[in-house]
Amino acid sequence: MISLISGKILEKKPTSVIVDCNGVGYELMVSVIASSKLPEIGEFVQLRTVLIPREDQFLLFGFIDESERELFKSLISISGIGPKTAIGILSAASPAELANYIQTENLRALQKLPGIGKKSAERLLIELKDKISKLSIAAEDLLGEDALLKSEAVAALCALGYNRSVAEKAVKKVYDENSAKINNIETLIKLSLQFAMEIK
Repeated sequence: MISLISGKILEKKPTSVIVDCNGVGYELMVSVIASSKLPEIGEFVQLRTVLIPREDQFLLFGFIDESERELFKSLISISGIGPKTAIGILSAASPAELANYIQTENLRALQKLPGIGKKSAERLLIELKDKISKLSIAAEDLLGEDALLKSEAVAALCALGYNRSVAEKAVKKVYDENSAKINNIETLIKLSLQFAMEIK
């Protein structure tokens, strides 16, 4: 079983990366969020992996850290959620954001995830509620009402066509500078949108 790959990045796309390991190029499917955190082409990278065999191919998935990989494993253990849907979910929400949705029972946010309808969202809540607290979610933990506000604002900007890094930068800057004035999601989105338009 392949559990870790280290090497030089040969090619990088929003949902995949090719890593040169001693002359052998491995193609890994990655989340959009993971892809945005990868080094540049030609630089060294180390990724946690999950290998999923299929009748006609082997699918290799890559993850920035252990929390993302463990969350992926938890997602694909749920009936109706396959590996490609799981990687789509992790492309739309970071492990910390997804943990926040589960812990706060935010069905509305879960239903906005790709490939997730009302029944799937309810299954996510039921089956991940106990598991999520045991996962080593990264220290960027987004907990509390302010975190939920920020994650929903980022999702809104992404839905408007901004890439995630720009959306996160805009929301963080606006919230850090105006937290005392922001008491609803509409205000945060409006101010973040104004800043995002300047840095896009």
